[in-house]
Amino acid sequence: MGVDLDLVSRLVRGDSLYTPPGGEVEPADIIPASFASSAEAKEAVSRGSDLLASGRVAAVIVAGGQGSRLGIDAPKGVVEVTPVRGKSLFCLFAEKILALRRRFGHAVPLFIMTSRENDAPTRTYFQERGFFGLGSQNVHFFVQGMLPSVTPEGRFILSETGGVFMNPDGHGGTFRALRDNGCLGLMASLGIEEIFYFQVDNPLVKVCDPLFIGLHSANGAQMSTKVVRKASYDERVGVIVKQGGRTCLLEYSDMADEVRYATDHRGHMLYWAGNMAVHMIRRDFAETVTSRGTELPFHRAAKKIVGLDAAGNPTRMDGIKFESFIFDALPLARRSVTLEVAREEEFAPVKNMTGTDSLVSSRQLQSNLHASWLGRMGVDVPAGVLVEISPLFALDFEELQHKQDRIPRSIQEDTYVG
Repeated sequence: MGVDLDLVSRLVRGDSLYTPPGGEVEPADIIPASFASSAEAKEAVSRGSDLLASGRVAAVIVAGGQGSRLGIDAPKGVVEVTPVRGKSLFCLFAEKILALRRRFGHAVPLFIMTSRENDAPTRTYFQERGFFGLGSQNVHFFVQGMLPSVTPEGRFILSETGGVFMNPDGHGGTFRALRDNGCLGLMASLGIEEIFYFQVDNPLVKVCDPLFIGLHSANGAQMSTKVVRKASYDERVGVIVKQGGRTCLLEYSDMADEVRYATDHRGHMLYWAGNMAVHMIRRDFAETVTSRGTELPFHRAAKKIVGLDAAGNPTRMDGIKFESFIFDALPLARRSVTLEVAREEEFAPVKNMTGTDSLVSSRQLQSNLHASWLGRMGVDVPAGVLVEISPLFALDFEELQHKQDRIPRSIQEDTYVG
């Protein structure tokens, strides 16, 4: 894999690095979660449904990580995450996309960004499982870019395995990777206009949500974001705000206390719009971002790296890595929509084995959502009983309602509905 020496030289010099936009921080314009139940929402859903039915939407999963923190030496997407059947993240997302095809009558092309480390096992995983019924022609893999880490003085670091020590270039590299792997061109040839972007670790993602697609499209937005209300002032999550008149994301680590703990006139948290890494992106906007002169800025981070010293011995040393973040494209968008969604319905990330944002908490949250659907239909589900509803049986509550004659009126043990 080649090294972009021109880019590395610029980064070492301090060029192409992220600088805060400046200007007063203000709350972003946010469409509240309550909008989903309004009469106006039906128009947005209809518009999004039309885009799906006419084949103008693709899905992109960022899946370059390994599942080492979750106890497996494999791509994170193969982690068994559902509460009863233990389906993997990849399986679950594939079933959601297959359910969309059945509903709207058109395939949704799936693009999966892998890393150099997990590309081959990810491809093999899908091949061995027949691409989960999606068809190999509708699943496209592309590899995330890499950048060298350097010493604080700007020198390359030699890795233990030979060659220059490299690190992934961040999820902002999705744009460049889509271009360099020919995916943007493929999307154009397929008639794709809109990209639904999400990261692999959240099983509650509403993949290609027609409401979100429709709102984004109807507003002529180039890049849009879903948010959830922060659980607390100190939740370590970036917040969508306005700064310098532009929609942007303010990183948790960059928030001054006067912003982090700011309240409105009712004493409520002022900057609450937590980023959940779900975006709508126009394909032509992605092309613009990857054109010369408009690439995303890079963030500089100090880290400890095991590399070879001057004598060729492995040693732990200070290093600098560079990575870009996809949300830094938001200020480049002329128009952007920010949609609030209910945390309990759409956000259950899997980052650790136990505790907050863990495999344990995510499984429970998935079960809680499905149990709430059943409860709304009068089905008795006692506390402590796990429930899992397959996307191929019901993609949402509305679809489940049409199949209530196939569901028992009481569920007294862990149950899979599929």
